[in-house]
Amino acid sequence: MLAIKVLGSGCTNCKKLEAVTRQVVEQLGVQAEVVKVTEYPDIMAYNVMSTPGLVINEKVVSSGRIPSPAEITIFVTNAIEAAGAS
Repeated sequence: MLAIKVLGSGCTNCKKLEAVTRQVVEQLGVQAEVVKVTEYPDIMAYNVMSTPGLVINEKVVSSGRIPSPAEITIFVTNAIEAAGAS
């Protein structure tokens, strides 16, 4: 199962990133836990200077913007492949 974290304070962009991420996960039929991380110290632990941020299996894949659904699909697919290789 993938561990996906959306980093952000709860702003409009953070909510949109969460919604798009959940939609991609559902469309792919992937088992993933999508969690919102809103506490500033927790966000800073990922060295993200601007939100929203997207973390998949503890790897920051995007920050400071909302990736397109196609980009998120690539991030998720790459994470699945990386998890299978280890």
